[in-house]
Amino acid sequence: MSDAARLKSTVYVGGLENAVTEKLLADAFLPFGEIVDVTLPKPDLPSSKDPHRGFGYIEFELEGDAKEAIDNMDQSEFFGRVIRVAAAKPQKDSNEGLGSKTAVWETEGWIAKHGGVSAEERLGTQQAQHATTPEDAMTGLEIDVAGPHL
Repeated sequence: MSDAARLKSTVYVGGLENAVTEKLLADAFLPFGEIVDVTLPKPDLPSSKDPHRGFGYIEFELEGDAKEAIDNMDQSEFFGRVIRVAAAKPQKDSNEGLGSKTAVWETEGWIAKHGGVSAEERLGTQQAQHATTPEDAMTGLEIDVAGPHL
């Protein structure tokens, strides 16, 4: 099955209680169709006492089964909590979005798309800075002596 087809047949389930296991989640969603896989992502910190991060993914055999699960289970109560069930979105690349380790303007094509600074503008800015900056930064400063005046 292609990645696009797998994504269309996968649902996101959020708001899960810590007591929920992969088996319990699979049992709850089994009436909507054949389940291929159930995943409950582990916490980022290994020292965490939580068994999962409070959400999971269920992959169905058929896309229509995933839509049925969304229609019937979204905003329903599961283990005392109202859960959110929606179509799964593709996982973001670690180099995009919040938490990225790369600045947005360093990504390929960003400057071309959003307009960068031309070489002429850079040269003009550098010339203006040199023209207004005195040779000695201390020139023209008045010295104020603090303390009691006798």
